[in-house]
Amino acid sequence: MTRYDDDTERTFAALPPAHGRGFAQTWWGLAWLKALEDAALDASQVKTGRRLARAGAVGAVSVRPGRITAVVQDRDRTAHRADVLLERLSDAQWDRFVDLAIERSGHVAALLDREMPPHLVEDAATAGIDLLPGLGDLEPECDCGAWDHCGHTAALCYQVARLLDQDPFVLLLMRGRTESAVLDALQSHGGASGEEGALRPDGVDAAEAYAAGHVLPPLPALPGLPEGPGAPPSLDTETAAPPDVDPAALGFLAARTAAEAHRLLAEALRGGHGRQAVPGDPDAARDAVRLAAGDPDPDVWRRLGVGSGRTEESLAVAVSAWRLGGEAALSVLEEEWTVEGDTLARARAALESAWDEDERPSLRARGNRWTVVGAPHQLRLDHEGRWWPYREERGRWVPAGGAAQDPATALASAALAAGDEP
Repeated sequence: MTRYDDDTERTFAALPPAHGRGFAQTWWGLAWLKALEDAALDASQVKTGRRLARAGAVGAVSVRPGRITAVVQDRDRTAHRADVLLERLSDAQWDRFVDLAIERSGHVAALLDREMPPHLVEDAATAGIDLLPGLGDLEPECDCGAWDHCGHTAALCYQVARLLDQDPFVLLLMRGRTESAVLDALQSHGGASGEEGALRPDGVDAAEAYAAGHVLPPLPALPGLPEGPGAPPSLDTETAAPPDVDPAALGFLAARTAAEAHRLLAEALRGGHGRQAVPGDPDAARDAVRLAAGDPDPDVWRRLGVGSGRTEESLAVAVSAWRLGGEAALSVLEEEWTVEGDTLARARAALESAWDEDERPSLRARGNRWTVVGAPHQLRLDHEGRWWPYREERGRWVPAGGAAQDPATALASAALAAGDEP
């Protein structure tokens, strides 16, 4: 059995204020804070400690086996010595810990990379070796006279969480062993060398990430919807653009991407969004229409037309449809499909009931399209049972308005758009 000097102490300089950031990012740092927050009887003292630590009120932190110490200043600049005690592991427990560390590939390499493998912590706990503190393991002492965690000891714990994030060997020192003592023990037991640690693959093992799930923080609150999409960065620089990059087109694409992200966020925050089907990604030809609806300059417009296989005129018609109803309206413009079964029965019933007998127009049906005989008006049915008005212009059918549940309303829209009497 190897024994080590338990009087070793490390002192860490005071850290700057933690404005705008959390105190722990690693799973072991979060576990440390969970032990504090779960055990404190007065939650308000924990909040006070968090504010003090965030403001930079914690001085240099002394870490030695079984104890951490710092001077913490109140808001009125009164200084208090705060200590937090943590039970040290026995020599037998340390020997068992070293054995566990070298049993599983990657544990030693992870420690050398300043990471704490979740499986190592779990295996140690199973063997009766608690590396991370649990409920009630962080024992407070403060000269302010509090018998439970006060704002000063809580502030010290929050500051130590930042130290643990940077170096998990701080935790091992609190439990009774210095970094050099641990590494010497691993080396003497046949642990991995530094070269082996360098070969450790990037990333986190999936099983280890899952094992640490119980100490992960809760999901953040949903974001609020900004008033509008963000402005993309300016590409107007003194550096000439590469020959295959069009700055104007790239800037337009960035702006439309921001607008689309804002639209998608608005939909996601709308009530009932979670019960809606997830739409598929549009193909390039349809996405070109979405981009063209953002009023690009003529050169970008022409590129979008060529890229989507459309003439400038057909792209203009597609954009008109998109502005009326997005991808659903574009599908009605470009897709003809056979109406049959219950869908056909419902469509016929809607057409029969939309007008009185003597007012019903004569309609000629083909697929999902009903054309008024003797008039430049047409109705198109979408897969949701809605009716879209169309009118004939220069030998082609163009959208004349938004969708309606009633075919008579839709047809009246087509007549009004053409300047006719409905």
